[in-house]
Amino acid sequence: MQDFTGQLTPGDHHLAIAVGRFNEFITEELLRGARATWAQLGGSDDKLTVARVPGGFELPVTALKLAESGRYAAVVCLGCVIRGETDHYDAVVEQTAKGIKDAGLKTGVPCIFGVLTCDNLEQAIHRAGAKLGNAGRTAVATAVEMANLLPQIETGR
Repeated sequence: MQDFTGQLTPGDHHLAIAVGRFNEFITEELLRGARATWAQLGGSDDKLTVARVPGGFELPVTALKLAESGRYAAVVCLGCVIRGETDHYDAVVEQTAKGIKDAGLKTGVPCIFGVLTCDNLEQAIHRAGAKLGNAGRTAVATAVEMANLLPQIETGR
């Protein structure tokens, strides 16, 4: 029986993080958590790229371009969409999630959905580190694990 498990060690992998500036006081906390986790896992700053975009809707095309570049083992997408802030919440969330998923499927590069989709500001604050952990931390850990898992599956070892 083969059993593939991705490790939480960045090794020589390069990681990209695309982060939306909309709701920046939240997304900067997500980015802080993501960068801290990258460092705690042993990742170096010279193997980390951050691309800042206007908002969540711009994350998919940015993830696709980063993944297509061939320079990154994984792409993390960080953003925050709050239902109370916009009438088009459902469309933005749905298309952002679909676009990030499609970027990963098209390129074979893990594109991680680290976008907070919250009903209110309080939920966003909690998921950015106040009470429920920091979703940016989780997204980077997932990216590192997937960057290590997929090559195992491809090579069979």
